[in-house]
Amino acid sequence: MSGEGGVEESGGTIGVPRVVPIDQWPPAAQMAFWGFHQQHRQNYMRYAYLQLGSDADTEEAVDLTFDQVMDRWPWMLQMENLEGYAWTILKRRIIDMHRKRRRRPELMETAAFEAALAGHTDDPFATLADALALYAAVAALSERQRDAIVLHYGMGFTTAEAAVLMGNEEATVRSQLRTARQRLATLLKLRCPEHPDGKNPS
Repeated sequence: MSGEGGVEESGGTIGVPRVVPIDQWPPAAQMAFWGFHQQHRQNYMRYAYLQLGSDADTEEAVDLTFDQVMDRWPWMLQMENLEGYAWTILKRRIIDMHRKRRRRPELMETAAFEAALAGHTDDPFATLADALALYAAVAALSERQRDAIVLHYGMGFTTAEAAVLMGNEEATVRSQLRTARQRLATLLKLRCPEHPDGKNPS
């Protein structure tokens, strides 16, 4: 039975060919995989650490992500949105790690958001990082909106960089940021200036 985004919690996905060892792939596929690994591993580690708060758990979750990506890589190369599929795998492995450690993911998400905002005093929401109301407001955002907020405002990615990591169009990330800011402003009863380009307020 498949999980969210077509990614099973264990085993393979229906319709995915059997696992082919990497040394049996065509050279171009091997180069593409290691290029993807080099491009995304550090950012995956940074994001996973915000969610898990442990070096060991972060490394395990990211290693499991790339193990699963490697198992499916020849098949994934045929996808239109390979990055989005890999991002879904990472999110599922983070959830698995929460379950393994018997943590409550929703509490870790608020802690991660607070950590992401720490030191960003130029943003109107940063000053609310220790307010309980912010936690409830962030929890009301969609998963993609939370990701966009943390990646852009918390981790300092441009909208283009966040889009690549999430497997979205840049315009989609900008829209998610606008909607998330408006939603937070409404829930927290703040005046939030419009930023149609998705950039930090000056």
